[in-house]
Amino acid sequence: MTDDARVPHSRVRDAAAARGLEIEIRERPVARSLDEAAAVLGILPSGIVKTLVVKRSDDTFLFALVPGGRKISWPKLRAVVGVNRLKLPEAEVALAATGYERGTIVPIGSTGDWPVFADESIRGQRIAMGAGAHGYSLFVEADALIAAYDATVADISEPE
Repeated sequence: MTDDARVPHSRVRDAAAARGLEIEIRERPVARSLDEAAAVLGILPSGIVKTLVVKRSDDTFLFALVPGGRKISWPKLRAVVGVNRLKLPEAEVALAATGYERGTIVPIGSTGDWPVFADESIRGQRIAMGAGAHGYSLFVEADALIAAYDATVADISEPE
């Protein structure tokens, strides 16, 4: 493992510990699809939760947690956030806002302490997420993550 791969892990682990959040980080092979990733991890596709960085019109950000097989419902998310405009930023902007590359983004240890909006369907599950570095997955109890980040839980997604 290179130094570059360890750095995000320590940031994720330190941030989780600071919030009293129990996490597990597992190394995994690269997967080319949601179904392949779920098979590698031994979970259902809906157990893999994407952390999407969303940009507001005032140049601030938020995190949207959306389970596998679903995507952001923009009308629903805008209504919950209370704004008229939201968008996914370019990869470089997401990296600057979080300190994580796309595919590895997680609210835990992000360089920006952005609000978290979680799709209600993840409640009560142990979920897999990005772990801050490619080739790793983070496992956490969704309810503990929601509590640790005082996340807003709502119906913010729709089938892909």
